[in-house]
Parts: sequence; structure tokens; C-alpha cells
Amino acid sequence: MSRASAVRLATLALIWGSSFLFIKVSLDGLSPIQVVLVRMCTGALVLFLLVAIRGADRLPRAPRIWAHIVVAALLANVVPYFLFAWGEERVDSAVAGTLNATTPLFTLALALTTRAEKMISAIRAAGLLLGFIGAVLIVSPWDASLNGSATGAGACLAAATSYGISYVYMHRYLVGRHLSPITLATAQISVGALILVAAAPFVARQTVHLTPSVLASILALGGLGTGLAYVLNYRLIQDEGATAASTVTYLLPIVAVILGAIVLSEPITWNLFIGTVLVLAGIALSSRPRRGT
Repeated sequence: MSRASAVRLATLALIWGSSFLFIKVSLDGLSPIQVVLVRMCTGALVLFLLVAIRGADRLPRAPRIWAHIVVAALLANVVPYFLFAWGEERVDSAVAGTLNATTPLFTLALALTTRAEKMISAIRAAGLLLGFIGAVLIVSPWDASLNGSATGAGACLAAATSYGISYVYMHRYLVGRHLSPITLATAQISVGALILVAAAPFVARQTVHLTPSVLASILALGGLGTGLAYVLNYRLIQDEGATAASTVTYLLPIVAVILGAIVLSEPITWNLFIGTVLVLAGIALSSRPRRGT
């Protein structure tokens, strides 16, 4: 990975790692679907402003590209954003951030299934198994006292799965079509925002309670975590590929756990700590390049 890509990866990790804190605070005044709605609309506004400032970017015209963008918006934004927000009503932000770290495992599994990656070594297979064990340890489905938490954690895992699918999908159908990262990000986030605006009268009618902290969190979540972050994300996919780009989640648990403990006083339990170590070790092993590549 180039130095520029490493800087983008670290910046993206800081932005997305803090997103779990922003989601948790936003839920004090908004429902999960409202969080996603405001997040997407704010992100789209920021991206359109960036496009206007640059002046040289043009949105795609081919209907087929727009069809792929709709699918990407659902897989990478609408569905996982809602699942994480819904899940964080039931689990700590640190747990959500750690479970999000399983994304590269799902990315690799799908890449192997679709033959985007043609083979897997014993070490990488062991990494997938180790990461899975870590995720199960975090969820702790055997603990009857954590039934609600297990449901929320399951939603977070489903969101990570959706992210993994989106990385492979975007790399296959959207990257490499002579469209800039900011163009792709603007189109994708805007389509997702339009879908939610159309659905809002039916699904986002809950009472809103805006406080300064809720407002600041949702604006940061939209402007940084959805707007600027997706420019960096598409650039990483374009420069380094889907699997390498998805390793941004290496650092997300560290950021999420630290912020959750400091800002929200969330406990760092033994299963969260050991599960996080196993997930990160599994990702490290499963992401090792094949010899000769």
C-alpha cells in the first residue's frame, strides 16, 4: 500500500471509528431510521458542495451505471446504517465498532465465492475461522442475560456483512469506469438520500428531540462519516482494491472502544476485549497476500 493510501486509510479509520459514538448520541433524540435519513441527506449536501467547488466532476449518464449505484447505495449505506443504528439501541458503541471489524472477513469470503479471489491459503482460512470465533465471543449468544444485546449484536454483524458485499460489488461494477471517487460517492449517497426521503413519510414519523449534542453528532455523522469519508473510501477501492480497502476496519475497534469508554463510560468487558483481539488477529491472517503476488 502506498504512503498516500496509508494516510487515507488512517483518516478514514478515525472518521468511521468515531461514527459509532455519534450514532449512540444521535439516538438520544432520533429514531434509527431518522438517524440514517439525516445522515444521508447531510452527506449528500456536503458532497454536492465539494463537486460544485471542484467544478470539473460530472455525474454518470448511463442507466446501467445508475442501476449499480442504486444497489451500492442500499448495500453500503441504507441497510447497514439502519442496522447499526438499530443495533446500537441495544449494545454499546464499542461493541458495534468491534463487530464492524468483521467486514474484511465477509469481504474475503464473498470474494472467494464470486471468484474475485481464486484461492485461499491455510493461514487465511485459519484467519477467517479465528475472526468468526472472536465475533461469536463478543455476541455471547450462550448468555441468557444478554438476549437483547445478542439481537443488537446480530444486527451489527448483518450490517458488517452488507458492507462486505458492497466492497466487492462496488469494485466489480463501479470502480474503473473513468468516474472520479467524489463523483461515485456523490451519486451513491444522493441516491440513498432520495430513497430515504421518499420513504420518510411512512417510516420516519417518530417524535424528534433535538439537543445541541444530538444535532452536533448527526451533522458530524453526515458531513464527515458519510460525506467526506466516502470520497476516501472510493479512492482506496480504486487504488488498492476491495479487500485492502476494507481493512480500514482494523483500526475502528480501537477508536470506537476508546471513545466509548472515555465519552460514554461504556465498560470494556472480558469478552469484548478478547473477542476484539481474536477478530483483529483473524483479519490480519486472512488479509495476508498470497505468495508470489
